[in-house]
Amino acid sequence: MLVPHDPWPADEAEALAQQQALRARVDLPGPPVTARTAVGLDVSYGETGRAVAAAVVLDLATLEVVDTATATGTVTFPYVPGLLAFRELPLLAEALERLTATPDVLVCDGYGVAHPRRFGLACHVGVLTGLPSFGVAKTPFLIAAEQPGADHAARRQPEIVPGPRRGDWAPLADGAETLGRVLRTQAGVKPVFVSVGHRIDLDTATALTLTLAARYRLPETTRHADHLSRRLLGGLDAAHR
Repeated sequence: MLVPHDPWPADEAEALAQQQALRARVDLPGPPVTARTAVGLDVSYGETGRAVAAAVVLDLATLEVVDTATATGTVTFPYVPGLLAFRELPLLAEALERLTATPDVLVCDGYGVAHPRRFGLACHVGVLTGLPSFGVAKTPFLIAAEQPGADHAARRQPEIVPGPRRGDWAPLADGAETLGRVLRTQAGVKPVFVSVGHRIDLDTATALTLTLAARYRLPETTRHADHLSRRLLGGLDAAHR
């Protein structure tokens, strides 16, 4: 499923160089997307660097799980704001390669172009797979990231509040640049933050988010991937105690 790519970077400087190079390959808004299946991606972290990545494919008509795959390993890249993809993608890539069929669209627990350098996890995984992708995040994105080696404090997006009803949204912007939407998926519940990643437009990403969040705040793709990765990680941690 993945296209050939450079080896995973060993340090922050290499990661920044790769990120800048790959950013030029993002296709926005992309062709019209007709999706029957969507895959949710998530990584859970345990003790001493262990982690589990999960990819869970859902039928968009029924929201039933039709395929799952996981990968376990040790995380080697440190947590650096703005470079989360390099921490998560090695294991997520393994999980995606183990799926029995190629999904129509990728849904990331994170950001796409709503990113300090306009290349979040959803952009990265979309470029590496060639598949339409978008991100649905739980918290406002970080507008500014510091340079390598600096204190990674960042300025958060000012609070934006959409209307109270399911489907209400407000623009997620950095100045005059629209980067996504603050979307209310359930009435009276905190919104989520939708941004496109690769080969998809914002209207389609918003509609798919609402389809996948039929009952809860977060998309079912994210919920299933999170539950699966956490369950397997719990077993690994217990076995190593």
